[in-house]
Amino acid sequence: MKKKIFNLTLSIFCLALFLSKINMDKLQTFVGKELKNDKIVVCIDPGHQEKGDSNLEPIAPGSSRKKARVSSGATGVATKKPEYVLNLETSMILRDMLEEKGYEIIMTRETHDVNISNAERAILANEKNADIVIRIHADSLNDSSKTGASILCPAKNDYTGPIYEESERMAKIIKDNMSNMGIKVNGVFERDDITGFNWSKVPVVIVEMGFLSNYNEDLLMSDVNYQKKLMQSISNSVDQYFK
Repeated sequence: MKKKIFNLTLSIFCLALFLSKINMDKLQTFVGKELKNDKIVVCIDPGHQEKGDSNLEPIAPGSSRKKARVSSGATGVATKKPEYVLNLETSMILRDMLEEKGYEIIMTRETHDVNISNAERAILANEKNADIVIRIHADSLNDSSKTGASILCPAKNDYTGPIYEESERMAKIIKDNMSNMGIKVNGVFERDDITGFNWSKVPVVIVEMGFLSNYNEDLLMSDVNYQKKLMQSISNSVDQYFK
C-alpha cells in the first residue's frame, strides 16, 4: 500500500515538473519580471524623422538587399502636417497612457531633429530588452478615397521566425480593440520587406493610423480627441497582450 502511494506521489510530482517545463519560457518572460520587481518594457517608435537619410542599409542582418536608412514620411493633404510630426504627437500620448499604468517606456525618439535608421531603432529595442515594440505611422496613397487604419506585422522568414507568432498575436489584438472602439480597420497585413521587422528580436507591429492622403481622415488624425481614442485602443491592447 505504501509503495502504491509512493508511486502515485512520484507520478504527480513528475507530471507537475513536465507541465512547469512547458510553460517555463512564458514564466521567465512575464512572471519573472514581477518576481524581480522589473517593469514590462514597451518600446514606442514614432516613425520617420525631420530629415530623411537616403543612405542605404541592409533590410535584414547579412542581407544583400538594401533600402534607405529612413525617410521623412508623407504629408497631410489638408493639414500639411508632416507625418513625422503626427507620429510623435500620438506616440507621446501613448507613452503617457502606458507610463500611468506602470509600464517602462523606451522612445526611439522624442524630437524631430534626429538621424536614427530603421535598423538602429530595432537594435535599440533589442539592446534595451524591450518586451514589445509598437511603431506608429500614417499611410498615404495616390488614391485619396482610401481610409482606415492598418496593422502590419512581420511575415515569417529566416529573420522573424522567433517573433512571428507573438507579433501576429499583438497585431490581431490591436485590430480587435480598434474595431471595438469604432475605429475603421482595414486588417492585419504581414510584410517581409520592412527593415525594422527583420532586424527585430522583439515582437513588433506597425500601426498605420489612417491615410494622410484622404482630406477628412488627415484632419481627423490631427484631432487630439481622436488621437487619444487611437492610442487608448493600443494601450488597452498592451494590457490584453500581457495578461
